[in-house]
Amino acid sequence: MLVMACSFPDARARRRGGLDRLRRASALAASALVAACGPGEEPPGRSAAAQPAAPEPALAAAGAVEPLDGGADVEAAPAASREALRPGRGDKLASIAMRTFVYAAPERGALKLGYLRAGALVERAAAPSGDAGCAGGWYAIHPRGFVCVGKGASLDLDHEIVAATPAGPRRGEPYPYRYVVSRKPPPHLYVHLPSEAEQRRVEGRSRAQGTPAWSRRDETLLGEPEPLTPFFASRRDLPKPLGAAEKVRFPAHRGRARADSAFGLISTFAWTGRRFGLTTELDLIPIDRTSAVAPTAMRGVEVKGEGTPAFVMHHGVRTLKPDASGELRPDGWAAHRSGWVLTGKTAAAGAYVETDAGVWIPASALRVARLGRDFWGHAARGRKWIDISIELQTLVAYEGERPVFATLVSTGRGELGDPATTSATVQGTFFIREKHVTATMDGDELSESSVDLRDVPYVQYFHNSYALHGVYWHDAFGKVRSSGCVNLAPADAAWLFAWTDPPVPEGWHAAFNDKGGTLVYIHA
Repeated sequence: MLVMACSFPDARARRRGGLDRLRRASALAASALVAACGPGEEPPGRSAAAQPAAPEPALAAAGAVEPLDGGADVEAAPAASREALRPGRGDKLASIAMRTFVYAAPERGALKLGYLRAGALVERAAAPSGDAGCAGGWYAIHPRGFVCVGKGASLDLDHEIVAATPAGPRRGEPYPYRYVVSRKPPPHLYVHLPSEAEQRRVEGRSRAQGTPAWSRRDETLLGEPEPLTPFFASRRDLPKPLGAAEKVRFPAHRGRARADSAFGLISTFAWTGRRFGLTTELDLIPIDRTSAVAPTAMRGVEVKGEGTPAFVMHHGVRTLKPDASGELRPDGWAAHRSGWVLTGKTAAAGAYVETDAGVWIPASALRVARLGRDFWGHAARGRKWIDISIELQTLVAYEGERPVFATLVSTGRGELGDPATTSATVQGTFFIREKHVTATMDGDELSESSVDLRDVPYVQYFHNSYALHGVYWHDAFGKVRSSGCVNLAPADAAWLFAWTDPPVPEGWHAAFNDKGGTLVYIHA
């Protein structure tokens, strides 16, 4: 991250600067009003849905405009000038860095609220709210905060980073990208769609000799390739967003990926009889040097009314229904790890339990969640909180005293050991302080060797490097497996990400809250 020194002029200079900026903003706003009469077109690259105008703040309090000479209230400024300093008029800003930080005020030392991912387009104000430590100016964005235009952000919506990023993450879906894991040897990182001659030169042999047989399974998992955009059809070299790694650079590639790499792919393209995937750091990899990730069937259960969540932990479990005489008869099958909500009714001396779906299940086949106790007054105030049991490998989400969602998790392999000396999950009471739609994570989650896990989905940090997050590299939910984090099936991670605080605004990639968001209680 580029760090720039902030300069603070004296009070008179600040007042003069505020007046000059206000006059410039009035001129910009007037021209914007003329241009806004006709319908606009969506800019090239990724589309961003229009956002509603933000509520009108007091501009001086937001750091947008300084008081005018003579102590005049900023509200006396022309309405068009005030509007130009707020997002919501159709103007947009593009992120051109892996992390374009959003600040609470238009200055480098302000609190960071989150960040945008390269290629993202967000609503911005028509005019900047100052330029302290930022030559390109600070722009207010939707729904809050300020972004510095410069190395990390651009007003040019035709910027090459935007053109090279045809789509963003699919927020809310279990897998925000399509995921692949490298084969051995790992794939090369191409800088453009390579010609057949470049592929032979880089990979050392012809595709027909060196490519493993294409897997129909992988093709089905990845879906149809996207059509080539004008940028990729031109075979221009891919730019690198600020913050993306680029250790070596050859005419057609950037070397190989690390061994045991895993990637989230923005898009895939058919080219020269092969298929290439675009990574989030804007490299192109040959898909036949990877294996597509198969999605897990694991899903948690939402608790709509009263009841206790439970999960089937055996295979071949029959469900039963009472016949006309009240006798329980086989009715269907309960899938392994399927979630159910128990009503509390039992039959056959407790051998069978009733679910809210109207079927009965053998009690011996179930892992029943233990409903947590409210130690912090959250339930009394109706607030959200999360209870995680290491012994049961369960997570239950509450709104006040009522459970609303439950699932199976995988906590640290150290079980109830000391997190300082083992891979156990830390126990205690914490608050979610950072949320990332995806993030690269360190550690040995795939194996005992070092791995490179890109774009881990729906990461929510609650204590140091401990996080709740989705995983695409194992399907062992209900058993200890992780290096200390709380592993979730991607569908469950997506549900929790949307439910917990702090919320991540549309178009942002992460949000921070140092004061703490949703409470997380982890115990035996």
